[in-house]
Amino acid sequence: MPASFQSAPSRFNASNFQVESLMNFLSLNLCSFVSCRFAIRSAMFAVILGAMSTSAFAQDAPAKEKASDSMLVTTFNALGPKYAIAFLVMSFLLVAVLVMVILAIRKDSFVPTDLIQGVEASLAENNVQAAAELVRVDESFLGQVVNAGLAKLQSGRSEALEAMAVTGEDETMKLEHKVGYLALIGNIAPMVGLLGTVDGMVASFGEIASSEQTPKPAKLAGGIQTALYTTLVGLVLAIPAIIAYNLLRNRIQRMIVEAGNESEKMIDQFAVALKQS
Repeated sequence: MPASFQSAPSRFNASNFQVESLMNFLSLNLCSFVSCRFAIRSAMFAVILGAMSTSAFAQDAPAKEKASDSMLVTTFNALGPKYAIAFLVMSFLLVAVLVMVILAIRKDSFVPTDLIQGVEASLAENNVQAAAELVRVDESFLGQVVNAGLAKLQSGRSEALEAMAVTGEDETMKLEHKVGYLALIGNIAPMVGLLGTVDGMVASFGEIASSEQTPKPAKLAGGIQTALYTTLVGLVLAIPAIIAYNLLRNRIQRMIVEAGNESEKMIDQFAVALKQS
């Protein structure tokens, strides 16, 4: 066999090894290049995404403020001047009456602990005059009731209790009149809203009746918007007013029972002190 043919496989193997080494080198560099480009693109995408989200967040706050401001303006425009003024007046009255009633039915204003302790301390020292003076100058519900009973105590316990009952009814009527304003607002507010609903629908149907062609939706939207917003605002005012009325009325009834028990106990203490003096 010729020597050239014997050396051919070895040359072929050597050249094949060089080709494989070259391919491995190129593939390794290509993978590194692709990985590098992918990493660069990923980093660029992250930077662009972060910039876009930052810009969107920066633009979102003014947009929310603008939406919030436009909501107030939209509500006022939808209600119109007459309904807006009516609901504002009812809102102020609701807050004022609520604060006034809450202050009136506090325990310190209804059944003050200081008065009870002061009267007990004075009577324990057999100082009936000082105890009676404490009751006379006190303007609470309990003070008014016991003061009426003291005026009739010389005539007997039954007359004193009757005078206390009359005074208690008068004071209870005053409180119920104050709380009654909450019920009045709770009844009037949805009626005003219903009036606005009818007014808005009349305006929308009047636009349809007076137009020779089919009116544009924008012309009908004004009346419909007034109808919906007046109903909404009326309910928003009425629901808290009715809830507050029922809660405060129940509390008044509980405080009246407590004041009645304390007043009878106190008038009995005065009766015993007068007999001992």
